[in-house]
Amino acid sequence: MTARLHFADAGEAADLAAFLARLIHYDKAAAVRLQAAGDTLAVFGRPPSFEVLVIRTARLAKPYEHGLDTTLDVTVSAGEFLEHVGESAESVETAGVADVPAAVTGPPWAGVLPPRGGWRQEPGLPVPDAMRALVKRSVAEFRARIEELPAERRVRAELDRVGREIWSRPVGDTDLPVRAAHAAQSLGFLRGDTLTLLSSGAWLRLRTDYGSVAVRRAGVGGLTVTPA
Repeated sequence: MTARLHFADAGEAADLAAFLARLIHYDKAAAVRLQAAGDTLAVFGRPPSFEVLVIRTARLAKPYEHGLDTTLDVTVSAGEFLEHVGESAESVETAGVADVPAAVTGPPWAGVLPPRGGWRQEPGLPVPDAMRALVKRSVAEFRARIEELPAERRVRAELDRVGREIWSRPVGDTDLPVRAAHAAQSLGFLRGDTLTLLSSGAWLRLRTDYGSVAVRRAGVGGLTVTPA
């Protein structure tokens, strides 16, 4: 019996498909962990360019149900899931309905997700416009500094060094690294007028109306890719 998701409407499926497409842009072989309970689906991914976890939720038309199971927790291919969700968004016959692909062996990050509860709001986050401007300045600085390097020094190690310096800087008066804001911008989350910074233990979570980016305060490496 194939597990099936019933989205609240085709728009929910379309928004989720757009998120999956952005994720695959950074990793063609991306996997996502799906967790559905009640009328909410949470999709977790990890674009390797940013070394953060990204979370996108979607509303379901009815509580998830698959035989005797009432919750879903599985890691699948992002590309295969995008195919099913995209069909759900575009087809009149299957509007709002998407099958869940077969499970895949999950990458290490899929076993270490942020906690579900215990989050508290943190101060010090810039307003949305200032956050977007910060990302824009950081991308411009990265590109300018790379262009200033002589050709023989434009090697991966040097790009990584510059990236770590820029993307590990804190955002405003917080412990959130700039790479989290950059990931939010690149994944389409940094829109609108609502930004909230939350913490739970070692985790920080930048939450917007369009998705969340989560990082650990310790044990997270630097950026290793040229910004898009």
